[in-house]
Parts: sequence; C-alpha cells; structure tokens
Amino acid sequence: MKLLLVLFLWPALVSTLTLIECGDEARRPKLDDIAVECGTTAINLAIQMCPVVYTGYNESQLIMNHIASLACSATLDTSVDPPVARFSFPLNSTNACGSNFRYTSSAGTGVFADFSNIQNVNISGIIRGVDPTTGQITYNAELKYYYSCAYPLEYLVNNTQIDVSGSSVSITDRNGTFLSTLSLVLYSDPNFTTPFNMPASGIELRTNVYAEVAAKNLTAQYHVLLDRCYASISALPANSSFFNLFVPCSKDKSTSIIANGVGQSARFHFPAFRFIEQQNENVSTYYLHCITRLCEKSTCSTFKECSSARRRREIKELDPNSVYTLTSPEIITKPNSPISGAQKADKNEGTSSSVGLGVAVGILATICVIGAIVGAVIYKKVKK
Repeated sequence: MKLLLVLFLWPALVSTLTLIECGDEARRPKLDDIAVECGTTAINLAIQMCPVVYTGYNESQLIMNHIASLACSATLDTSVDPPVARFSFPLNSTNACGSNFRYTSSAGTGVFADFSNIQNVNISGIIRGVDPTTGQITYNAELKYYYSCAYPLEYLVNNTQIDVSGSSVSITDRNGTFLSTLSLVLYSDPNFTTPFNMPASGIELRTNVYAEVAAKNLTAQYHVLLDRCYASISALPANSSFFNLFVPCSKDKSTSIIANGVGQSARFHFPAFRFIEQQNENVSTYYLHCITRLCEKSTCSTFKECSSARRRREIKELDPNSVYTLTSPEIITKPNSPISGAQKADKNEGTSSSVGLGVAVGILATICVIGAIVGAVIYKKVKK
C-alpha cells in the first residue's frame, strides 16, 4: 500500500490546530502516519494531524470512503503528543462507514487441514483529504490514507493461534484478535447454569458433560459454529491419543449437538468416558478442544451442508508450535463404577452357588473313598 502525496507546499487552511502548535512535528506526511487497531467489535484509526495541517487540511476535511456524516467523521485528540485525528467504526457491514468487506476462502493447512473452506474477511477503505478549493487548479497536496484489517474466521479454542493482520499506509502490520471473545466452559446441568465442579476423584462414567463455546463482546455480525470437537489425553494434543466427538458431517452416536451456528454460543453434551490406555491409572484424565468458526450470519448454513466439496481426512498430528494454549478444565472419570444392589445380589447368589457345589463334590468324594475301603476288605475276606 502506498500513500499518494503530491506535495505542493501552501499555507495551511483554517484548522483547530496550527503549524505553530505543531512545532517540530510540522512536516511532510510519512508512510507510518496512520495507526490501525483491529479490534473485536470496532476498527480504530489514528492519523497524525501535524502532517495533515502542514499539507493544507484540517480534521474536518478528512473524509472516510466519501461518507460525510458525524458518525464517520474525525475527532481531534490533542491530549496525545503528537496530536491525532481519530476515526472509529463498528465491524458491521451495514454501518461501517463505507468500508469494504471482502470474504475469501482457501483450503485449510496445518491444524485446519481437515477443512477445505477456511474463511477470512478483509475490511478496508480509504480516508481522503477533501480539497475545498474551487476552480480549475489547486495548490494543495492530494492526501490519501489506506487502511485494512484481515481477520481469520476459524479458531481452535483451547489451542489456538490467531493471526490477524492490519495494514494501512504504515509499513508495519497491525495485529488484532477475536480470541479474547471466545471461551469454552463445561457445565453439569442441561440448562447450562452450573459450571462443572470436577472432583479430584473423578466423575462417574456416563455422567453427562455439557459444553458451551460462547463469544462475548463480539460484533453481532458473526455467529459461532463448531466444526470439530475432540478429547485428547494431553492438554497439548500433539502426539496424544484423541477421540472425535464430532467432525464435519459426522459425530459420535453418544454426542448430542444442542445448538450450533445459530447464535453467539454453541452447545453440545456427551457422556463421560475413559481412554483404555489409562486403564491402569486411578482415574482417566483428558481435555476437550473445539475448532470454532466465526461465520457471517447469512452464510452459516452453508458451512453445515455436507457434500463431497467439504472433505474430511484423518488427523495424524497437531503441531504444538503452531498453536497457543487455552486449556479446558480436566475431565476426570473413575476407572470403575460402584456395584449396584442388583449386582451385589447376583454376586452373593453366585458365591452361595459355588459354596453349595463345593460341599456336594466333597460329600461325593468321601462316599467314593469309603466305598473303596469297604470293597477292599470284602475282597481280602473272600480270597482267604
């Protein structure tokens, strides 16, 4: 991106900031005169004002995307040094001050290699200095500032790398993140009101675990859609045994999806299980991970469709160096469930039967021995 400047120096127009007040900051514009903050609900811009004044404009003549409205106009901030003109607009395509929302899709790589359609959204625009000169010529410089923020819309909650780039006339990229809006919480009740209090001794097998991935303080333009949730023995799932609760177009028969892709939270539940390789341990401990998509409300339904275009391959490895870790609470299950009353009765009945059989065999053996002795005595008498 380039800052297009045609610098014909001319005394500044009327402004709330003067060249004298700017002092040493009164200079020609540079490539890094605009700062871009790519937030979770809004994009904030800050343009250094002294170069704007030096070029012949004031903050009221900086117009964003040809939108001349109070909500999209600049606010002069002299509380910082050097002073800046601030713009702020929400991440909502209907009232983003004319910013362009461009969605792109590409095949997933690395941890997202299972998915053939990974979306990104690029939000961009331009701020121009509007020359008030009338007539055929002007001596004021052309002034343009470009901005853009790129957000990935696929996240691995619990183990996630968020790469958000923000670009403008500045050479240095700006970073933002949606990660702070996402959380994974386990609940013990179907109303999702009581967070799961995991006892150190573990929970009983088949106990229902209710999980919710929710977005907080996220722009209303996006919904939460879970693409894949799985359990792994390690909090960092690289080279660890894992079990898929659900993946695109398929789920384990014991997992129930309650809500997905219809709001800013997704919910499901599953019965507690154990990993067989932990059978010699006192408890079975594992962690829950969810690959989460933030989809634009009107397009969420397309990602829930199953077709050959949405490929699914076996995951062989998750690279720990490519993710950050936000670990869910441990899920701990007891190795054996207590024996029920009916099972105890069956066990006692089986024990009694075994004792009775032993006694009968003993009596029969005694009779046989006595018979053998009597037979031997009679045989000796007959022979004499």
